[in-house]
Amino acid sequence: MDWIARLNSAMNYIEENLTGDIDLEKLSKLTLCSTYHFQRMFTYMAEIPLSEYIRRRKMSRAAADLQKQGSKVIDIALKYGYQSPTAFNRAFQRIHGISPSEARSNIHKIKAYPPISFQISIKGERAMEYRIENKEAFRIVGISMPLNNDLEQNFEVVPAMWQKAVMDGTIEKLTSRMDGELQGLLGVSSCNKDTEWRYYIAVASNQPIDEQLEEFLVPKATWAIFTGKGTNISIQELEKRIVTEWLPTSGYEYANAPDMEVYISPNPEDALYEVWIPVIAKE
Repeated sequence: MDWIARLNSAMNYIEENLTGDIDLEKLSKLTLCSTYHFQRMFTYMAEIPLSEYIRRRKMSRAAADLQKQGSKVIDIALKYGYQSPTAFNRAFQRIHGISPSEARSNIHKIKAYPPISFQISIKGERAMEYRIENKEAFRIVGISMPLNNDLEQNFEVVPAMWQKAVMDGTIEKLTSRMDGELQGLLGVSSCNKDTEWRYYIAVASNQPIDEQLEEFLVPKATWAIFTGKGTNISIQELEKRIVTEWLPTSGYEYANAPDMEVYISPNPEDALYEVWIPVIAKE
């Protein structure tokens, strides 16, 4: 089963379980990648976070159910996993702009969000510069924070973490300890299978740590390394192109290792950076 087929298999699983528990680990097994990588791929390809997509699909189905005669709001709320009418009402109004009781009247307009399916789209009008490198395990030192399994929440906390590290002198402290082969400030997302998800701001270093820093061993892996230049927005654009344009036809798929952003020249207005994606050749 190829990569696109696995994604569509995951979409079918979601559709079949909108009234039950949607297990991220099941999605991970269907797509043969970590739950982090699946959510990341989905967000870039669908241009919507996975949690929001599931919410929209549930509320689309709930709206259709509400318009059937004899349906009770509390029953439909429970059907789609909401234990209180208040939470269901809030979710429903967020999607449709009206209350569940108003939707039952067939007077107001409601929104329908159809199921997503994926297919390969031929792109590639712009060149992407990359190299494949095999790297032995290496040590990084820095600071970290836990990541939420819902990636949508991490889009706010990670930038705040970087801002704090700049203001409190952590970035300057880390830069002075940089003595590894890999030069640059690192943003490392360690979100592999069977491990706690954590995000590190760090440098490659062999120096001892103090009570404010911690160490992490980046495992031996094969990396697809893409180069870029620009702002944080351009980094996100590059990561999206990697997932949507390069990965599906590259002959590689995600490996079970961290993702990394390497800031070689950290000028926020015109940074020189690399995006490291762990890969394994498709069988």
